[in-house]
Amino acid sequence: MKKNIQNTQLACTIIVALLIITPVTLMAQQGASFFAKGADISWLPQMEASGYQFYNSKGKPQDCFKILKDHGGNSIRLRAWVNPSDDKASGHCTTAETVAMAKRAKHWGMKVMIDFHYSDSWADPAQQRKPKAWEGHDFPQLLNDLYSYTIGVMKALKQAGISPDWVQVGNETASGMIYPEGSTDHWDSLAQLINKGYDAVKHVSPLTKVILHVDQGNNNARFRTWFDSARSHHAKYDVIGLSYYPYWLKGNPDYSLSIDDLGNNLNDLAARYGKEVMVVEVGGEDNKVQNTYDMLVAVQQKVKAVPNNKGLGLFYWEPEGARSWSKYALSAWGDDGKPTRAMDAFLLK
Repeated sequence: MKKNIQNTQLACTIIVALLIITPVTLMAQQGASFFAKGADISWLPQMEASGYQFYNSKGKPQDCFKILKDHGGNSIRLRAWVNPSDDKASGHCTTAETVAMAKRAKHWGMKVMIDFHYSDSWADPAQQRKPKAWEGHDFPQLLNDLYSYTIGVMKALKQAGISPDWVQVGNETASGMIYPEGSTDHWDSLAQLINKGYDAVKHVSPLTKVILHVDQGNNNARFRTWFDSARSHHAKYDVIGLSYYPYWLKGNPDYSLSIDDLGNNLNDLAARYGKEVMVVEVGGEDNKVQNTYDMLVAVQQKVKAVPNNKGLGLFYWEPEGARSWSKYALSAWGDDGKPTRAMDAFLLK
């Protein structure tokens, strides 16, 4: 009898353990298997407001979200500016607009990435202008500005039922952000700003992964220098984000000349820093459709090849931003309002 009781107790213990562990294990497996095939479509509200009409591959008018999803897209990236202008190409992206776009992404069953530029307009290696409302503030106040703004956007998203899967603290911060205090000439201050952003994101949404983002994804030396400094100054983050634009490399070389360098860099970063990696911006020429298609296939292969499932995916930057509207040469949309064949690359398994 005692043995039977012990066996019964053991069986109950195993059942309880399975009930507790199995959902966690399943969620972990599902998370590991998800591969982001995303797009930054932050121009979309302005395009729609201007009357631009999107057509699917069959020439029928259709919601841009639907077109992207039918081409394999499963994630959306949205830039966030503090107090932007109403300029068609270099404005908008307010908190309200970002939340509205995130709600649309959720409606279409897509994951969301928020890209905090911490500026009123474009932030990239050539410009990291401080928001006008933050000018003249001393450094302690600047830290509070960043924290309060980030908290505000995250809470607005949460109230709308959105918990972003990823959040970038800064955009292409190779030279830092929020100049001059947050430039890489002042790494101690930059790390404090990064950590304030990290803490604000996690305060509202603990499961959201925080990304730090550097351009020239094929340039390993650039990334080692930056992330070695981030590590030595105790900057907090979860994912390393890379931009990869062969078009902007010296001499506009074809992607085949740098794709292996991208793959090697992804592998090195994942191993060296123990972090997940993601190509958060990629793009190719709209008038070289086959080349852009081939490049997207190759980038996916390189990201998927990162050991231990640490390659999380890739995001095309403004594929819907047709040149006829934006004057931008690296979209994946034609003058006919339809996606080019380049977008079919996301349909591949």
